[in-house]
Amino acid sequence: MTPDETSLAQLAIMAQRGDKEAYAALLHECQRWMKSYLGRRIARHDLDDLVQETLFALHQKLATYDSTRAFVPWLAAIARYRWAGHLRQVYRARKHSGGTDVISHNDESAMMARISLNSLFAQLPAPQAQAIELVKIEGLSIAEAACASGQSEALVKINIHRGLKKLSAMIERA
Repeated sequence: MTPDETSLAQLAIMAQRGDKEAYAALLHECQRWMKSYLGRRIARHDLDDLVQETLFALHQKLATYDSTRAFVPWLAAIARYRWAGHLRQVYRARKHSGGTDVISHNDESAMMARISLNSLFAQLPAPQAQAIELVKIEGLSIAEAACASGQSEALVKINIHRGLKKLSAMIERA
């Protein structure tokens, strides 16, 4: 059974206070969550390393977790940044090797799509890009995206609408 938002947040708070058992339980549950989350995004042979890197990042950032905010969007942000770093690393390795055997065709397609998406997002105001990323790509609810971004739920909806409209116009012009 996957723990709910409240359970994970409670474990994080207890871990921040020095509870070693809560910390171990938090890492265990976060590892399970990350394997599912990252497993849909990267090649299977890279999964364990990326999960460990993300757990280490979680360990380093745990003191910065704000208990007044939702835990899962905070965790998702850490995982997303580690995943983006992994994509950059794979892209650089492929570019420097000059070959196509570093990553599979499916990984390459996903990576190139992500790079294209990032270049489009760079042309949007940051709140719009963030709202689209959280809701449309990461699959968070409007409420979770609002917590993660610090925007109101109404503003998240507005930013998604305006951002998608701008993206559509950019793509049509291209």
